[in-house]
Amino acid sequence: MAETCDFLATKRYAVVTGANKGIGLEICRQLASKGVMVVLTARDENRGLEAVEKLKESGVSDNVVFHQLDVTDPVSIASLADFIGTQFGKLDILVNNAAIAGVIMNYDSFARAVERFGDWPAGDQVWKEIITSQTYELAEECLKTNYYGMKRMVEALAPFLQLSDSVRIVNVTSYLGVLQLMSNEWVKGVLNDVESLTEERVEEVLNEFLKDFKEGRMKSNGWPTYIGLTAYSVSKAALNAYTRVLAKKYPSFWVSCVAPGFAKTDITGGTGYLTAAEGAQNVVRLALLPTARSSGLFFNRQEVSDF
Repeated sequence: MAETCDFLATKRYAVVTGANKGIGLEICRQLASKGVMVVLTARDENRGLEAVEKLKESGVSDNVVFHQLDVTDPVSIASLADFIGTQFGKLDILVNNAAIAGVIMNYDSFARAVERFGDWPAGDQVWKEIITSQTYELAEECLKTNYYGMKRMVEALAPFLQLSDSVRIVNVTSYLGVLQLMSNEWVKGVLNDVESLTEERVEEVLNEFLKDFKEGRMKSNGWPTYIGLTAYSVSKAALNAYTRVLAKKYPSFWVSCVAPGFAKTDITGGTGYLTAAEGAQNVVRLALLPTARSSGLFFNRQEVSDF
């Protein structure tokens, strides 16, 4: 804790995306309670302002401000960047949390399946009963939000992060993004080849996924259909890989990705083993870690894990 306190001895500024509810809101609450000045962002302005009101009730409102943000909209991202530059002049912490599922689910069926399996359900037949809609448009939007939105945020805010003496970028991922869930050896080879990994290679994988989705070859080409949220899983595998790209691109930054755990949030229909606050703790711990650690790591909750 002493090293974390040293980090917090200087006033720190943070941006959290997708922060009006669930894990994102709890990340804001926990960072603000440590004295970090937090920009809580959300697509919907009313919901974002309501979230700030909620935080007022817990006494951290002096350290939280709201700014509208749609991570799929470059104009919205530019507006946030202007705000950071005008209000703070630098940024210390960026938590990329915004994400969507990429499918429409029957959450009652999902909850029953989780209870039956005792964990995240697996199997094509099981997911046929859970997913009510899985379209190409939903998959494309999932990649735009979960991967490209995160990437745009880093690119837009990098100039302000570079003005910090101690940068943390924490990309919120999922265990569904680990490569062992993929049976496509080409995908695993590309995303696990750290030396040759570039954003172009990562996006080559995403383009191949969308092509296979459109042509009905997801299962036959080894994409993880049996865990249900296939586009979500692929987007998180790409986010994990990009975390390694960022670690090479910005050696002075401390960059990590973390699967916070199976938490009860909207994206899981309120089903899970952790509360949103418990999931957020696993993210906040990394946001406040000292920088004298290896960058570009994947954490499964609190443990360093294989990509």
